[in-house]
Amino acid sequence: MQMRKLTAALLLLAGMSLFLNAQNEPNEASLSLEECIAKALKNNLSVQVELISPELAELSVAAAQEKFIPSFSMNYNRRDQNSASYSWLDAEGTVKTLSNNFSTEISQQLPTGGTFSLSLDGYSYDTNRNFMTINPRYESTLSFDITQPLLKDFGMKISRKDIIVAKNELEISERDLERSIQEIVYQVEQAYWNYVYAIENLDVQKQSLKLAEDLLEKNKRSVEVGTMAPIEIINAQATVAQRQADILAAETEVKNNEDILKTIINLTSDIEMPRGVTIVPKDKPEYEKKEISLDEALSIALQNRPDLESTRISLENSQIDMNYTKNQLLPGLNFSASYWSPGVSGDRVLYLNDNVLSGIVVGKVPGGFGDSFSDAFAFRYQNWSVGLTLDIPISNLLSRAQFKQARLNLEMAKLQLKNQEQEIFRDIKIAVRNVATNYERIQAYKAARELAERQLEAEEEKLKVGLSTNYLVLQYQSDLSTQRSQELKSIIDYKLSLAGLYRDLGISLDEKNISIMDIR
Repeated sequence: MQMRKLTAALLLLAGMSLFLNAQNEPNEASLSLEECIAKALKNNLSVQVELISPELAELSVAAAQEKFIPSFSMNYNRRDQNSASYSWLDAEGTVKTLSNNFSTEISQQLPTGGTFSLSLDGYSYDTNRNFMTINPRYESTLSFDITQPLLKDFGMKISRKDIIVAKNELEISERDLERSIQEIVYQVEQAYWNYVYAIENLDVQKQSLKLAEDLLEKNKRSVEVGTMAPIEIINAQATVAQRQADILAAETEVKNNEDILKTIINLTSDIEMPRGVTIVPKDKPEYEKKEISLDEALSIALQNRPDLESTRISLENSQIDMNYTKNQLLPGLNFSASYWSPGVSGDRVLYLNDNVLSGIVVGKVPGGFGDSFSDAFAFRYQNWSVGLTLDIPISNLLSRAQFKQARLNLEMAKLQLKNQEQEIFRDIKIAVRNVATNYERIQAYKAARELAERQLEAEEEKLKVGLSTNYLVLQYQSDLSTQRSQELKSIIDYKLSLAGLYRDLGISLDEKNISIMDIR
């Protein structure tokens, strides 16, 4: 029984602890736009996916560069052979032969398309055959070989094609990553300022409701003292109900925009943020005038747009591919040269009266592998050869088709670049125009809001002396609420149009001091 009570007490304490911890967790997080962007770049899954592409491209570059890494090979073979002797002149009973051979080679691909190799071969031969003058015999050969294409496959650009293309693909992936991050930054700005607008607009609706409620209370007092007809209360009540409905819609808009912002910055994966936290924006919709000419904007965009640079690099790859396929149409003409230095040594067999045919061995002069190596490395016996090999295919239909395809791809890449430049020119014109227009809209809506405030104040004064009606006052209240919302919206639109312009110019990351290296 006591154990049960103790267990129940522990469970109660644990539950109270969890409850107190939950109560102590902050339910609000105050975030600036800069902080939201930082969280998005850290947590956004799209960014994480895009970060993998440059890493894959770097591996492709490393794989392509392995072509020019020297290769080393070794080979060893031992052979022990026994066979019947068919002649007493050969050997008695069984002919025994023991041979060992080995080879080592270092080969290197040359930037000009050729190959160079250095090899060392060794061979030993030991037998019981008769009439051998050197037994066992040791041979070694030091060789230098070079092969160089002179037409097909000739040149540094041809031999390094895969490396150049892989490096270009790496550059493209980095530019694509930069463009993707610019898009994410713009999406965060868009979501952040739309959320700010929704919050500020909710405040505007609350102010409008407060004006309607104050007027309703005033009307009730006027009806009680008999200075106003009861029908005026109904009009004010209807307006209050309508503005309460507007607040409900504004509250829903706030929650919707908050959810959008949370999704973009992937707040659920942020361990520093408790679940269900409410974002409170730090930044307010303030603005300052930014001026940029169309010519200046176009110049900046042509120099900084990552996607335009990607297209230019792709065009370069198409040019490389066409040059390569054109080279493959040439006949094969290969120059080859070899230089080798042999060395021979072994035990010299001495016969009676120096007569090998006597078959009588009277002694040996020993020799070893080292002597053969000494001869080879001392270049005692020098040998060389040169040659040319011409290969003219009877039909190269496939190569011609690949060349034509590469040429068409190059033409298509050039057209795509021109089309993209035209689209950028159009986008920049629209973006510059939107910035200028939205700034003018702010000024216009600001003036309209100030006039609406003065109109409402004047109408309220007229109502006090009986020169106006509740209907007109309520109408001016509604007009003021609309003008406040429109002024606020124009400020948000101006900030977003500036963000869109910086994105279209390709400088949004520079404007916010965001480095790709810091993200990676």
